[in-house]
Amino acid sequence: MHAMQYELTFPAAYDMAVIRDRVAHVGHRLDAWHGLGIKAYLMRERGVDGSPVNQYAPFYLWHTAEGMNSFLWGGAFQGLVNDFGRPVVQHWTGLAYEEGGAAGSPAKVAVRRRRAVAEGVELSEAMEEAVREAGRLAALDGAVCTGAAVDPRHWEVVHFSLWDHDSPKATGEVFQVLHMSEPERDRLPRGRQW
Repeated sequence: MHAMQYELTFPAAYDMAVIRDRVAHVGHRLDAWHGLGIKAYLMRERGVDGSPVNQYAPFYLWHTAEGMNSFLWGGAFQGLVNDFGRPVVQHWTGLAYEEGGAAGSPAKVAVRRRRAVAEGVELSEAMEEAVREAGRLAALDGAVCTGAAVDPRHWEVVHFSLWDHDSPKATGEVFQVLHMSEPERDRLPRGRQW
C-alpha cells in the first residue's frame, strides 16, 4: 500500500465553491481507476473546523504502484497541474490499513495527523505503535477506515482516518470529504504491512 497527498493552498478570500464544482464535475473519473484503493477528495475552509487556510488536499491509498504511477505520469494528474500548477506530491509507505465499524457508511470528514519519528527512537517500536494506533482509531465509533504510513526520507508517520459524522474522535487536521473514489478498496491489505 502507498499513501499519497498533495495540497493546494489558496488565498483567504478564495471562493471554495470553485473546488466543490471541480470535484462535482471530475471526481467520478477515478471511480474505476485500476490500482486505486481510495481517493478522498478533501477540502479545508479557513475558519471551519479550526482550519487556518483554504485548501484542496486529496488523499490517496493505492493498492498498486502501477496505478499510482499511471495516475501521475499517464495524464490524469496533468489536468490539475495545468489548472493550478504542479504541487509537491507527498508519499508515504504503507504501515497499516483497517476498516472501521462504519465501513459501509459514506465518509463526511477526514482527519490527518502527521508526526515526526524522533531521533534515537527504536524504529520497529515506532512503526508498531503506528499500527496499533490505526487499529485503535478503526475501533472508535463512526470510523469508516484508517491508515498509517511512513515517509522514511523525512521520518514522518501519517495517520489518516475517515469518519461518518462531523465530530471525529481522532485528533489532527480536519477536512471535509467532497467525494470518494474507492474502486479497489476491498483489495487494500488489512492490518500490518510487513
